[in-house]
Amino acid sequence: MVFSKSFYTYLTIISLLFNLFHFSYIEAQNDGFTVNLIRKRPNNIITNGVQAPTKAYLGQYLMELYIGTPPIKILAEVDTGSDLVWVQCVPCPGCYEQINPMFDPLKSSTYNNISCDSPLCQQLYSHGCSPENICNYNYGYADNSVTNGLLAQETITLTSNTGKSVGVPKILFGCGHNDTGNFNDHEMGIIGLGNGPMSLISQLGPLSGGKKFSQCLVPFHTDISISSKMSFGKGSEVLGVDVVTTPLVSTEQDIQYSVTLLGISVEETFLPFDTNIAKGNIMIDSGTPPTYLPQALYDRVATEVRNRVSLKPILDDPSIGDQLCYRTQNNLNGPTLTFHFEGANVTLTPVQIFIPPKDGVFCLALAKNSGNDPSIYGNFAQSNYLIGFDLEKQVVSFKPTDCTKH
Repeated sequence: MVFSKSFYTYLTIISLLFNLFHFSYIEAQNDGFTVNLIRKRPNNIITNGVQAPTKAYLGQYLMELYIGTPPIKILAEVDTGSDLVWVQCVPCPGCYEQINPMFDPLKSSTYNNISCDSPLCQQLYSHGCSPENICNYNYGYADNSVTNGLLAQETITLTSNTGKSVGVPKILFGCGHNDTGNFNDHEMGIIGLGNGPMSLISQLGPLSGGKKFSQCLVPFHTDISISSKMSFGKGSEVLGVDVVTTPLVSTEQDIQYSVTLLGISVEETFLPFDTNIAKGNIMIDSGTPPTYLPQALYDRVATEVRNRVSLKPILDDPSIGDQLCYRTQNNLNGPTLTFHFEGANVTLTPVQIFIPPKDGVFCLALAKNSGNDPSIYGNFAQSNYLIGFDLEKQVVSFKPTDCTKH
């Protein structure tokens, strides 16, 4: 497996140092507002951390940030399973369709290509060199989606925890010129939030008070006009009552956030992961909608759920396949599931467990692994939890939260 990301294909079955410029404002093209940039600070530190709004669309979560000078608004998928930050760029002869204008590097005064001999180019898993000596990349995902383009640096604009706009220069990103795969028309690229050297977390960490971040994903069917907050660095800690914490486990795929799942309870019935629990046996991936489990565990969970739902499963809809689905106009009144991570029990309600792929149908938001693919704790299950990733303490924390109000 190269890097992990799964897109909305599943739903068809069940349905982004302070060398700041010395000016105080710049005009944002997309929205016509003024972005106030903070002036150069000692030691290049963002003293209060930064944040960005995130919203749900078609089973994916899109983060809003601004890139370039003048800044252009970008909506890009948040993906904790990969580390490259990239957006579609002009010209883009082999790109998927997006409804918003693509980023044009020729119109930004702060855009800079990375040369082939730069150490930054060597961070790429797969890279090459253009005739102009510019570092180019080829970056693939587990669902066979691919982005190809040029590696560059650019200023991104986020919001500080005090509400002020903050311009962060020299963020490494991919300017995609040939991008194919399972993308929706609102996605303008991907914000890699994994533990790799190129991820937004790794780049912001030294500036923002620590290599840590937190997310609060709204339920997938939430209107796209409603956003929640993703926080980076200082102030992103998940604290207070009802917080549970599980250790991160280092694996061969260090880009990914792996934790240990001991088992799952359907109401009071505990189902172990397997007889020999391996450390780091499941990864937390915001870029994958369903939760993927080994077939044996999935079958046991599905059977227990079926036994606790009074409705009859749908057996006559080929578009659903073998997923456990029910016909009902309201959210299913089904059982709770508790994921027993090492040191942390996370309980999911029917809102997180059953997803409506189409009107009048609700399906279990779990799926079976294919072959030796890894187990994945997907974004459906992550919704309505404030989840903090502290890469310095090497822990993940969960706190039940109404993310539509976060």
